[in-house]
Amino acid sequence: MSAECGEPGHEGLQGWSPGPGGHSGAMGSGPCPSPSTPTPWSLPRWRAYVAAAVLCYINLLNYMNWFIIAGVLLDVQKFFQISDSNAGLLQTVFVGCLLLSAPVFGYLGDRHSRKVTLSLGILLWSGAGLSSSFISPRYSWLFFLSRGVVGTGTASYSTTAPTVLGDLFVRDQRTRVLAIFYICIPVGSGLGYVLGSAVTELTGNWRWALRIMPCLEAVALILLIVLVPDPPRGAAEKQGVVTVGGPRSTWCEDVRYLGRNWSFVGSTLGVTAMAFVTGALGFWAPKFLFEARVVHGLQLPCFREPCNSQDSLIFGVLTVVTGLVGVILGAEASRRYKKVNPRAEPLICAASLLAAAPCLYLALILAPTTLLASYSRCPSEEKGFVPRGGTEPKVFLALGELLLSCNWAVVADILLSVVVPRCRGTAEALQITVGHILGDAGSPYLTGLISSALRAARPDSYLQRFLSLQQSFLCCAFVIALGGGCFLLTALHLERDQAQAQARQTGIPDSKDVHSEAMESQCLLPSTGASPEDP
Repeated sequence: MSAECGEPGHEGLQGWSPGPGGHSGAMGSGPCPSPSTPTPWSLPRWRAYVAAAVLCYINLLNYMNWFIIAGVLLDVQKFFQISDSNAGLLQTVFVGCLLLSAPVFGYLGDRHSRKVTLSLGILLWSGAGLSSSFISPRYSWLFFLSRGVVGTGTASYSTTAPTVLGDLFVRDQRTRVLAIFYICIPVGSGLGYVLGSAVTELTGNWRWALRIMPCLEAVALILLIVLVPDPPRGAAEKQGVVTVGGPRSTWCEDVRYLGRNWSFVGSTLGVTAMAFVTGALGFWAPKFLFEARVVHGLQLPCFREPCNSQDSLIFGVLTVVTGLVGVILGAEASRRYKKVNPRAEPLICAASLLAAAPCLYLALILAPTTLLASYSRCPSEEKGFVPRGGTEPKVFLALGELLLSCNWAVVADILLSVVVPRCRGTAEALQITVGHILGDAGSPYLTGLISSALRAARPDSYLQRFLSLQQSFLCCAFVIALGGGCFLLTALHLERDQAQAQARQTGIPDSKDVHSEAMESQCLLPSTGASPEDP
């Protein structure tokens, strides 16, 4: 008895399969395969690239949401009467909700429809962002809460989207696509500053920046539903053959496996160091630049809204440029160096962070030195100094941003190469959770807290405000150097962990672990392939 079948919920992907003679034909025209029969799977290349383009566009909007508030921070502080320490807490609430919800979305992304998970995230962050623009200044706590909901929506995308790309592309293609995807981190962050400052300049009201974003996100949701498929997990590595019918590991078993994966642990600690630095600099840099210009006598202090947004615009453009160049440079260096050194990826990450550390340190050390050395006493000025020049710190700061940007795509490639496909959503979630809880969840608040403490012990002047915020950044240089050491640790274990991930994926036990990890390998990725829950 013959019956036509097709698996529901896979309309963008499994509707394509190799027919006779290599031509594509629609699935469902023959009898249903048995649960253990390999199911052919393929996707036209143009559809894979269209899906990648849509995911990149959404990632751009994702990171614009992260930093759009930082672009109008002075106006937000004036509107809600928020101090520096509480303003840093605003970003902490955002990231805190993100890291708490990331494991949940990672679990769902490994076991249920990733397309539904992504759509839910977009609806959450766009709805919360729009509603926050109508909050009265009397309810500042509600604005903090809305930023937390935006962070929750962001978590669903950050944990799930990279795993979809990992199942659409493999090897060099994956490296290039991930490079484009992770270019959206610095570019989207920079555009967040630019959009916030530009809209505030045009409308005279910072809240309109939050009202424009949902229009762009509605377009993104439609494109996601129509154009992005939900590929079977591990489809790219299995070269078009997906099997169904195997048991599913538990979340605790997945976490235990990842905890023993030294390449994953080392790269996660390295990402944490990067998140700490980018979180602190990204949130406070526009205000830092504004106060520097006030001290230099190039800008009047902000007494009422709207504050001058030129510094957010400048920092946004700088972030976009250094991000574009850095991500492309890091991905291309990794792709070429891998041909001669299999440990190229973590070595490139380590080198870029170890080079970024002295750049950031010199920028911070030279800034007060050149600033104070280039000032002369002026009795007629309350702040006591008049500037004469000095651009060296800006050059070192730009170099530091460029070197940090080299790692985004390379780190993602490391994770996808050392973790089995069925655990990648959980791995992304854990990396995000650890990176944020020890990184940028606390670094903006910690920076603001240190700055406020330093200001309280000093005379109240614009110069001392500037120096307090500047000196609160000093720990960033030391943290980023520690991150470079973590990537060196990753390089020591990379080849072994890649071999073990490949062995578990194909169902062939690795000789080094056949006794110690046989049971774990069987639970995590049996040779029968995807589970019945896999889409």
